[in-house]
Amino acid sequence: MQRQISFGQALATVVGSVIGAGVFFKIGTITQQTGSPSMTIFVWILAGLISICSGLTVSEIAAALNVNGAIEYLDYTYGNIWGFLFGWAEMTVYFPAQIAALSAIFGEQFVTLLGLKGLDSKWVALALVLFLLGINLLGTKAAARMQAVVTVIKLIPLALIIFFGFLNPHPVAVSLFPPAPGADQSWLGAVSQGLLSALFAFEGWIIVTNLAKEVRDPTKDLSRAIIIGLSVVTVIYVLINYAFMTVLPFGKIVGNQNTAFYASLRLFGPVGGKFVTTGILISVYGACNGFMLTGIRTPFILAQAGRLPFSSKLGRSSVRTGVPVFSALLVDAIALVMIALGSFDILTDMLVFVMWTFTTLLSVAVFILRKREPELERPFKAPGYPFIPLISVIGGLFIIVMTVINQFVLSVIGLGLTLLGLPIYYWVKMTRD
Repeated sequence: MQRQISFGQALATVVGSVIGAGVFFKIGTITQQTGSPSMTIFVWILAGLISICSGLTVSEIAAALNVNGAIEYLDYTYGNIWGFLFGWAEMTVYFPAQIAALSAIFGEQFVTLLGLKGLDSKWVALALVLFLLGINLLGTKAAARMQAVVTVIKLIPLALIIFFGFLNPHPVAVSLFPPAPGADQSWLGAVSQGLLSALFAFEGWIIVTNLAKEVRDPTKDLSRAIIIGLSVVTVIYVLINYAFMTVLPFGKIVGNQNTAFYASLRLFGPVGGKFVTTGILISVYGACNGFMLTGIRTPFILAQAGRLPFSSKLGRSSVRTGVPVFSALLVDAIALVMIALGSFDILTDMLVFVMWTFTTLLSVAVFILRKREPELERPFKAPGYPFIPLISVIGGLFIIVMTVINQFVLSVIGLGLTLLGLPIYYWVKMTRD
């Protein structure tokens, strides 16, 4: 594989993958959980800080280990079985489910925008997956350039909502200090529920590590892309949510999944609805391409180490483009099946728990490697050690514990799906040995 991804393209992958549909829809849920504008903004800031701490922590490993992404970070620290299970979960459910879910949202919004009532949105979703597959098969450079362009375009509607929201001549008064919950909610309950929802909106940044072998200067560019990307996302999330609350009364936002639509309608008049729908389409398109660009490399990474059935095929990349063609076909085939079955939402919920479990293990790995290999060259070190990595670990544990409490059955099933990879791991190991 060729080192052809620039820092800007890696940065666009982080920002473009994290910012999807959630930036438009999440505020209704979080305001319902927090009960006040001040607490809503507080949990967004807190979620951003935890995510940035996690990014700073994992960036130390990314800069120190010249290996291919989070799978091999786990291999290096804990042993091959942990990296395999992470890759298995990503390959079989996480990436296909993300691609399927985002494509489905795109299809629904596309049909709504153009008024194509007789068209089943599933066909649009299927067409989007095939189109993005075609773009990615053209080459890593083409897909990365598209990701950079789409990320810039998707930020335009967000920037306009923020800009005109702040220029609103009749803003709704929003009190930000002190952060206090609604009248019928406890401070701890509001923070825990709101933070859990907000942290899920930051999920997905770790996927850029799958491009480690294709980034031109991974020891510098990968860590910078993660840190700057998460910082940009945090600022955007905080500002867009504040803008929504200055445009619409808080009572009309609570539990309202169409907050962005009504805010745009008030800011831009009758064209506001189409404006925000177009923004959602662009945002979802960029996120879907980001997950595809990185997701199709997971089977490739595992197959390169000979840890999958048919590794000779899945571990092969195109000589001309550097794209792992068979891996791309595998991930997208699973995504197409999920779209057809319509089962992706519940699968995504299950795997979020699993992904945060592995992300937390990566944060713990910094402590392990600092003690085990103090002489390891670290071009980037997590600042404020051990406090920044500790915040990352605590934030990850919070998500894991709260998900188990609130979605116990889904957590167990998600863990079970991940452990299904064990028979594959040992079978391939036995046949290889």
